Amino acid sequence: MTQITEDNFEQVMHLFKESSEIDLQEIIFIDPYGMVGILKMGELFQSEGIHKTIQLPKSEEVLKYLERMDFFKFAGNYFNLEPSKPQISGKYLRSSFSDVMLEITPIEKSNDIHFIVGKVKDRANAILKRHLNYDERAINGFIVALSEVCQNIIEHSETKGFVGIQKYHWQNMNKNVVKIAVMDLGIGFKKSLSKRFSLKDDIDAIEKALLHGASRYADSGRGHGLAAVRRFVKQWDGKISIRSGTAKLSIIPKWSWGKSQEINLTHLPGSQINIMLPEM
Repeated sequence: MTQITEDNFEQVMHLFKESSEIDLQEIIFIDPYGMVGILKMGELFQSEGIHKTIQLPKSEEVLKYLERMDFFKFAGNYFNLEPSKPQISGKYLRSSFSDVMLEITPIEKSNDIHFIVGKVKDRANAILKRHLNYDERAINGFIVALSEVCQNIIEHSETKGFVGIQKYHWQNMNKNVVKIAVMDLGIGFKKSLSKRFSLKDDIDAIEKALLHGASRYADSGRGHGLAAVRRFVKQWDGKISIRSGTAKLSIIPKWSWGKSQEINLTHLPGSQINIMLPEM
């Protein structure tokens, strides 16, 4: 394995669950979904009284990127890291020209969302305007969608989450793409919605929330956040996937790939959301 992304996350989960010492030395690419996913698995192990060891990537570029994204700020809480203090010669410059829209940031309370939105707004103009050709309306839609996804953690997960956002240039498409990863280990969609709806399984619950705007709250105007996110993502020809429990539902545009529905996956509590928005 040389990459850690949404595409091979099931394989990564298997590796982390089966091994007490996880060898990531050959990794040459990891995106926000991979980073946040590792932290959430570490949090899960910690809740079970397990402290695993990660052998960090040998690639200095990857180490620099992990440092730039604040991965090490949290990883040491959940894992033993080998080496414990990786040698990074020159740290990434935290400049306005960086492609990082948001370092890995915890979401625990509403104030966190205000902080996240403020930080992303500052960088959205530079990154979304310059690299993705988004206009003011699209940027505002992006901010609203991000707020809704983060709010989903506060309202439904009953625990804390993490979010990370990064811009990439995809050589094979010659396009810029922004990736947003938001994850928590909370009660998940099925448990959250089962208070109001009769649900068969995890995939049924995700469909109700994403496609039909279902909410655990009866009052109107609540819980339509994910349906609004889906509309925004569709409008800008993006991709969204939601994993919860043992299922995953994805809305996939023509330029992307993957399965629209996956069931019988390894159980992971809470919800794991990935959004990809392409250059216009």
